Amino acid sequence: MTTPLVLDPAEAAARLPELTVVDVRTPGEHAAGHLPGALNIPLDRIRTALPELRRAAERGELLLVCATGARSDTARKLLAEADVPAASLAGGTGAWAGEGRELHRPVACDTRARWSMERQVRLTAGAAVLLGLLLALFVHPAFQILSAGIAGGLVVSAVTDTCGMAALLGRMPHNRPRPADLAATLAALRSG
Repeated sequence: MTTPLVLDPAEAAARLPELTVVDVRTPGEHAAGHLPGALNIPLDRIRTALPELRRAAERGELLLVCATGARSDTARKLLAEADVPAASLAGGTGAWAGEGRELHRPVACDTRARWSMERQVRLTAGAAVLLGLLLALFVHPAFQILSAGIAGGLVVSAVTDTCGMAALLGRMPHNRPRPADLAATLAALRSG
């Protein structure tokens, strides 16, 4: 049977027991919720895992998954260049969960409550604006520049659909994901 390029969530759910599911998101994203039985091989490690992925594809079909389907389609194309057939999940885990399907969240994962990046940006921007206004009121009016700078940054962020503050916050220790345990994942692929 020829491997389709894309499976929709209903097709994937019906065939899940016969598929080897590979989540190409970061380890943090994978830990936040993934398809049942999904193995985590981040997109930037796909080439490293190519021999094991080839062997897994010889045993059965591969289904590549990410958040929206974009990264998994990129991974599918990388594998296709190496003559390794694989399908991508249309709409990714977002579409899977949107249809009410279960996402697994490992119990042994870091149990710290994680705030979304959007929430962290809102807190940081709001606190900086408030600080600027308070300093301007009680210390010196020139501190209004801090609030104006944050407001200007938010406007630029909206117009360009980028966020410098999110990029900076992403470098904070609490936002750095644990590295993928690629050796364990590859061992699971070999034994699969």
